[in-house]
Amino acid sequence: MNIRDKLFSNLQASIAAKQEFMRREQQIESFSRAVETVVRAYRHGGRLYIAGNGGSAADAQHLAAEFVGRLGTRERASLPAEALTTDTSTLTAIGNDYGYDEVFSRQIAGKMHSPDVFLGITTSGNSRNILRALEQCRSMELSSIVFCGRDGGQARGLADHCVIACGRNTSTIQELHIVLAHSLCECVEEAVFEG
Repeated sequence: MNIRDKLFSNLQASIAAKQEFMRREQQIESFSRAVETVVRAYRHGGRLYIAGNGGSAADAQHLAAEFVGRLGTRERASLPAEALTTDTSTLTAIGNDYGYDEVFSRQIAGKMHSPDVFLGITTSGNSRNILRALEQCRSMELSSIVFCGRDGGQARGLADHCVIACGRNTSTIQELHIVLAHSLCECVEEAVFEG
């Protein structure tokens, strides 16, 4: 194994995915609409709820921390955000009583109300608990966003705003999701705390 070659190969894949994303005008538009949705929610007293599985669960927590804390050096008020992946008692109770597919949808039913926004993160676009969460949002007429990869999977047709990251590998998709997450937070900060 050549460590340098592996590193360079992974860096090139990440760069190529980001460059490809920049050429996809429809995805830039979807991202812009997602930002506007979150800004509108915060301006009307709403909250952001985020969920994912595995690495995407970690990304959900990471993004929630950026909103509640801050992303950059700008001093600002805290923006309410919550990762639905962190309360082990709730997750295990719902998983035990209703099944793992319901761990996010059940929390949405109990916590969210208009003008709140849900952001699901799924590299495949087919994570069943994210799909159920998006269906729950639809049934409650709540705004929803999904960051996914590949062709968007089933989530593409369920979310109000679907942002599809480029890349062949899960790791490359997740790297672009982090750029999207940071950009979302930075754009929202600037819009909500103008001047």
